Amino acid sequence: MYLPKLFAENRVSVLHEFVERYSFATLVVDTADGPEANHLPMLLDPGRGAHGTLIGHVARANPIWRAANTAAPALAIFHGPHRYISPTWYASRATSGEVVPTWNYGVVHARGTISFFEDRAKLRTLVERLTASQERGRPNAWQVSEAPEKFMATMLDAIVGFEIAVTGMTGKFKASQNRTPADRAGVESGLAQEGLTAEEIAELVRVPGSS
Repeated sequence: MYLPKLFAENRVSVLHEFVERYSFATLVVDTADGPEANHLPMLLDPGRGAHGTLIGHVARANPIWRAANTAAPALAIFHGPHRYISPTWYASRATSGEVVPTWNYGVVHARGTISFFEDRAKLRTLVERLTASQERGRPNAWQVSEAPEKFMATMLDAIVGFEIAVTGMTGKFKASQNRTPADRAGVESGLAQEGLTAEEIAELVRVPGSS
């Protein structure tokens, strides 16, 4: 990933927080036919390993769990908010005129060793944790225990779990850090007019050196 210093983020705590917030990832693995990508929700166990461990599951019918070269590093890509940035929002448009369109975004790359597992008890725990993480805060939150055991047994037979022992993480937050305060204020105003929330705007417009 092209990573100018101004947009780089390497603090593990910041990267972990991003991964937990934007947990739907693109998983890229090496196969005999070349790279293959799948799109999956993942959980992060931050205390397992120096950079944490990612866990998730794929459909048993998905050939990736048999085709993946587990000796080669796997890559999980986590995407945050992203948005087109119009030059019309920059204050400097009216002064120097030296403005062009761009795209602001946040992304975290996690690399590591992937392994797959079929243990039923481990799979159930994984599904329970994934469900709880997404149902948290919802009224009448659904729990795995509500489903009939026979049905759940069938569902668990239909998936294969995976773990990625993360060996390195890199974050790139391209968020107008290279613009003047006046230009950043203009971007914030423009994004607000397009209906973005304050939280989304805070992700997309950052002061240099901020988290």
